[in-house]
Amino acid sequence: KQWYQRRVRGIFTRSKQTNTKVAGIYCFTSFHFVSYHLSPTYSSIITTLFTITQNKHSKMDLHGSPTPKPKPMIFACPEMSELSKQIMSKYNSFLDSGNISWNFFPDGFPNLFINDVENLRGRNVIFLASLYNISQIFPQLAIIYSLPRYLAHSMTLVLPYFPTGTMERIDEEGQIATASTLARLLSVIPNSCTGPVKVMIFDIHALQERFYFSDNIIPIFMSAIPLFLNRLGSHHWQEDIAIAFPDEGSCKRFGPRFGHQFPLIICTKVREGDKRIIKIKEGEPLGKHVFIVDDLVQTGGTLLESKAVLFETGAVKVSAFVTHAVFPKDSWKKFASESGPNRFSYFYTTDSCPVTT
Repeated sequence: KQWYQRRVRGIFTRSKQTNTKVAGIYCFTSFHFVSYHLSPTYSSIITTLFTITQNKHSKMDLHGSPTPKPKPMIFACPEMSELSKQIMSKYNSFLDSGNISWNFFPDGFPNLFINDVENLRGRNVIFLASLYNISQIFPQLAIIYSLPRYLAHSMTLVLPYFPTGTMERIDEEGQIATASTLARLLSVIPNSCTGPVKVMIFDIHALQERFYFSDNIIPIFMSAIPLFLNRLGSHHWQEDIAIAFPDEGSCKRFGPRFGHQFPLIICTKVREGDKRIIKIKEGEPLGKHVFIVDDLVQTGGTLLESKAVLFETGAVKVSAFVTHAVFPKDSWKKFASESGPNRFSYFYTTDSCPVTT
């Protein structure tokens, strides 16, 4: 209230200095405001001030009539457009869809345009990002940096897959921890009107990567394991199930999420001569339908080796769940071409890497 009163006094002071006649003024209070006739010169000023703060200070329009709270707006990069359409088809009464033109100049650099950008003012904005394709990182960062500057009330960046997560540490001088590099790029996203942007990531490879982000943004680490547990409960509840992890790190990360619902099996890599092979460190797969759980799969070598060991030690069936199906260079084909009794019975994943799935 005091903030507006100071600006109202300033407007009257300027009008006296310039001999401009002001016929009326907006009167703001903590609970409502009433609009009187105002000269066009200052109407635009007050309208802008009200647009910026309407979510916090009022639920009236400029004529004193109640206005509905603006719906959040959802934007998506090209790779996430299909997911955005699915969300809108289900929640169109709660969300508005934003539109971005993703074009390129002849030299290959992006030519981007946020359509109807004035609709961003005072809105809660959601952006669905996919940094899986390195050529799309720069165009998406350009949009992500711009959205808060158009007076978005708040902004949430949904980044299901953090692509450099597996390069999170340095084992010898000269290595580059690119997970830290990407975290720094995201940490300079401008604040929205209500504070830092929230960045939502699913099953990041290492939880300590939280500390790679600066205090300028709020990283929110989510997990797809609850989705997998729902699937087990709805489709495999009659089976004798065990959960296996391909290494100790995976078990530390995901084991507590399964509680005491299922017996756990831990695999480990040991060196024999010049080779590193997978053996079972803890647990008993005999007679079980074993699900191997991990955060991501790339070439799939570890999953295939773990499956072979589980079958050798008595598993009846072996299936897998990974959150991120990265599968570079079409490495998924080695799973699709499997046949015989020792193939994966089920392979569950999410659409966090939309190009693959």
